[in-house]
Amino acid sequence: MLHLRLITPAERTEETVRLIEGTRGTTHLCVLTGAARDPAGDVVLCDVAREAADDLLSGLQRLGLDTTGSIAVENVDLSLSERADRAEKEAPGEGADAVLWEHLTEATHEESTLSVTYLSFLTLATMIAACGVVLDNAVLIVGAMAVGPEFGPLAGISTATVQRRPRLAMRSLIALLVGFAVAMALTVGFSLFMDAVGLFTKEQLEGERPQTGFVYAPDWFSFVVAVLAGAAGTLSLTSAKSGALVGVAISVTTVPAAANAAVALSYGDTVQTWGSTEQLLLNLFGITLAGTLTLLAQKQLWRKQHARLRRRAAA
Repeated sequence: MLHLRLITPAERTEETVRLIEGTRGTTHLCVLTGAARDPAGDVVLCDVAREAADDLLSGLQRLGLDTTGSIAVENVDLSLSERADRAEKEAPGEGADAVLWEHLTEATHEESTLSVTYLSFLTLATMIAACGVVLDNAVLIVGAMAVGPEFGPLAGISTATVQRRPRLAMRSLIALLVGFAVAMALTVGFSLFMDAVGLFTKEQLEGERPQTGFVYAPDWFSFVVAVLAGAAGTLSLTSAKSGALVGVAISVTTVPAAANAAVALSYGDTVQTWGSTEQLLLNLFGITLAGTLTLLAQKQLWRKQHARLRRRAAA
C-alpha cells in the first residue's frame, strides 16, 4: 500500500475526493477542511494499492494539484486493516508488476544529477578498481562495482527515452560522460602517484592476470551479461527491490573497465586502454538498451492488462 497526503485548494477538494472514491483500490480516506496553511487549502489523506496508484496520480495531476497544491506519496510498511486488504484485492493487476512512472522519473532524476557526491563515489570506485586490476584482486573489483553509482544515469537515460523527457536524458548523459571522464582522469593521476611510491608497476599491469584480465577483453558474453543486468536493474527500480540492484552493480564491468583504461593510459599501454574502453562502452550500451526495452515492455503489458480488466468490468 501507498499513503497519499494531498493539499488541495478548497474549490478542488470535492473533485479530488470524487476521484479518489471512484478509483478502485483506495481506502482510509480522510478530509481535513482548512488544515493546510502553505499553500492554503484542505488536506486529503488516503491509502491506495500500488497497482492503482499510477492512474490516481495521473488524475490528480490533471486536476492541477501538483501546481496549485501538493501531492506526497509514502510507502506503508505495515497496515493492519481489513479495508486495506480488500482495497488491494479490488485493485487491478498485481502490485509487484505496477510501475509508478512519476516515482521512477523522480528517483532517476536524483540519481543522475552531476554532484560532488556522485563524482566522489565514482572516482573512489574507479581508484579501488585500479588497485584491483594491478593486484589482480577479484575482491577489490567486486567492491568497486558495488560502490560505483553509474547505474543511476543509465536508468535515467532509459526512463527519459520511454517517457520522452529530453531534459532528464541530457542530465543523465552529462552525469555519465562527465562522471567517467573526471573519474578516469583522477585515476590516471592516482596511478602515477602509486607508481612513484612503488606500489604500482607496469609489470603488474601487463603480467598474467587470471582474475581481472577480462576487463580489457570484451566479447559477446560481456554484452549478454550487460543486457541481463540492465533488465534486472530496471526491474529492481520499478519494483523497489533494492537488494537486486546491488546484485546488478556487482555483475557488470563498467567501473573496473574504466579503471583499467586509466591505469593502462598512465603507462602508455594503448592495447589495454582501447580494450578497456571498448568493454566500458559495450556495457554502457547493453545496460541502457536493456533498460529501455524492459520499461517499454512493462508499459505495454500493464496497458494491455488494464484494458482487459476494464473489458471484464464492463461485461
